[in-house]
Amino acid sequence: MNLLASLRYLVALHEHRHFGRAAQACHITQPALSNALRALEKEFGVVVVRRGRSFEGFTPEGERVLATAQRMLHEHQVLQQDLSSDAAHPRGTLRLGAVPTAMPILARFAAQLQARHPGIVPVALSMSSQALEAGLESISLDLALGYTERMPARGGPLRAWPQYVEHYFLLRRAGPGQAVPGGGLQIGAPMAWADAARLPLCLLTPEMHNRSLVDGAFRSAGATVRPAMETDSVLTLALSVVAGELCSVLPGALVDAVRGHDGLQALPLTGPVLTTPIGFMSHRQVQPTRALDAALALAQDADWLRHATAHSGLLAPG
Repeated sequence: MNLLASLRYLVALHEHRHFGRAAQACHITQPALSNALRALEKEFGVVVVRRGRSFEGFTPEGERVLATAQRMLHEHQVLQQDLSSDAAHPRGTLRLGAVPTAMPILARFAAQLQARHPGIVPVALSMSSQALEAGLESISLDLALGYTERMPARGGPLRAWPQYVEHYFLLRRAGPGQAVPGGGLQIGAPMAWADAARLPLCLLTPEMHNRSLVDGAFRSAGATVRPAMETDSVLTLALSVVAGELCSVLPGALVDAVRGHDGLQALPLTGPVLTTPIGFMSHRQVQPTRALDAALALAQDADWLRHATAHSGLLAPG
């Protein structure tokens, strides 16, 4: 039995919660994955996986094996990167995650990191806040970009590196005489949240953390919002405005991503002014790989921080 491979299959099953998807992620057949897990159970003399018609979770013994597997695979990665690179020329894969609304910033970060260190292969994933936190705790993610306000005030397993403060805008199609042909996105006068609530809005679905922030701002303004459309895709938020008669509430990083679209107008939302701190997070108790060390150095670089702020705020409400 290849113990390291079997541990990878176990971790993949934990991440995907499905035998077929885990096998696909590991580039093997489902029978091969099942056989490897049974061999792992035989090796340790315990039942690791609860099986029914589908994956039903791990046994208590399986949870212990899983935790050890995650640590062993991480230590293997640390050693592999130590042996194949040095501090000046880090090499290896780096798994990065971001909440959907921060993906434009993460994409820029990953591109700059790869340009600075060609030996690093960033893997950029869009994930919910809960999935980011779980990924960091299980060591399946190296670095996450998300809502640092969700972290415990003191203690906890995660450490944060502040990046920028997000501001919010009403995105709509410009009216007659407002759009400037060839001028791209136009920045309009501020709009009150209460006024925005009366427009036909496309918003994120209720289970997403960003939606809870937006709903909180509407409540603070004494407004009740009934979306005309909901989606779990930030791309759909922007495209619903581009393609139709809907408006949307977007953080500055997403508004910045559609700067090149003519006929769109972004209005800073006020009354209240909603600001959300965004930062990188990593597991404080896990030894960083050389690739992660390089990423953290970039995350604290003054030039990068200015760049992130420039592409996340536009003209922030006063």
